[in-house]
Amino acid sequence: MSLEDSFVVNAEGSGAELYLNVSSVSLHSAAEQHQYNIWPPGIGIAAAYGIIIVVGLVGNVTLMKTCLLVKSMRTVPNLHLSSLALGDLLLLVTCAPVDASRYLVDEWLFGRVGCKMIPFIQLTSVGVSVFTLTALSADRYKAIVKPLDIHRSSISLRVGAIWLLSMTLAIPEAVFSDLHTFTTSHTNETFVTCAPYPHARELHPKIHSTASFLVFYVVPLFIISVYYCFIARSLVRSSADIPAEGHLHLQKQIRSRKRLAKTVLVFVSLFALCWLPSHVIYLYRSYHYDQVDTSLGHFLASVCARILAFANSCVNPFALYLMSKSFSKHFNKQLCCTSPGRLNSQNSVKNRRVKSAQTSSLRSVQRRPLRVAFENRKLIPLEQHQPQK
Repeated sequence: MSLEDSFVVNAEGSGAELYLNVSSVSLHSAAEQHQYNIWPPGIGIAAAYGIIIVVGLVGNVTLMKTCLLVKSMRTVPNLHLSSLALGDLLLLVTCAPVDASRYLVDEWLFGRVGCKMIPFIQLTSVGVSVFTLTALSADRYKAIVKPLDIHRSSISLRVGAIWLLSMTLAIPEAVFSDLHTFTTSHTNETFVTCAPYPHARELHPKIHSTASFLVFYVVPLFIISVYYCFIARSLVRSSADIPAEGHLHLQKQIRSRKRLAKTVLVFVSLFALCWLPSHVIYLYRSYHYDQVDTSLGHFLASVCARILAFANSCVNPFALYLMSKSFSKHFNKQLCCTSPGRLNSQNSVKNRRVKSAQTSSLRSVQRRPLRVAFENRKLIPLEQHQPQK
């Protein structure tokens, strides 16, 4: 998916045309190339991006701190979520500001290098997200359907493999993305924008958009759906086999597995909903590659799709916060800037106090049987013994 799409908006019925050559630079003269004309409606759009960036930074950084610094939270699913948060951070820090700038000025500000790097980073982040969700679903499948399967690779190797695969699949974006000249049909205005496969003919954009849709959306979601069909069937069978009374430990274990599987499913659903509009619009543009849709409806749909796609990078921490009590407790502590050392110190003091109280109680119990005396050939507590006068 390319971030660098151009929009030319024809405001029907207004008597005037609004040109938003997003990510573009006018070729009319050298002086015009250095004029940054702020598009007023773009300020509101950029503000929405700003909110997403700030919320996403706070949420994902806190999620990573919680999962990496709190020992009890260093589980396999949470480490996968940390990798997912890192990918979201990469997208928010690099691609989101670039996307926002396209709605403010009518010039591509980042040169040919930026034109190659930004699509590469975005597709890497998207790959990390969807492949991590697939790995999480596979992990839940093994934990629920095949709990006795001991052949498990290292979590570090799995996370590294996901990042390597995502970057490898994104290499064509860096190689072929380039500045491309477009001409509007109704005004013959020429502008330059960053586009994938700009020197290719009509067939190549179709192949690129279709392959991206399949590799980064359809195939992973299909695999996840298959995993969850087996998970649902296993959980239904497990619930039916356990008697209503007794086996409290097994019932608690099944509830915990259901809760975690539901959490992963929520993440998958959010990804599917947030990225589907962006995929659809990119397919539409790729199949109309030589035409520029100037309708206001297309522009608004494009803006909403882009904002929704970036919003996916900030919702996961808060979805996990609402679904996990233990995570929300540690999340609050990390969000309040409580340092790990202070937390460990507080926990250590608390543990010492509990152990001290238990030891004192144990010692008093151990000593109490010794505080006895003989009376009428019987052992009685010393407190109840009254010396004979």
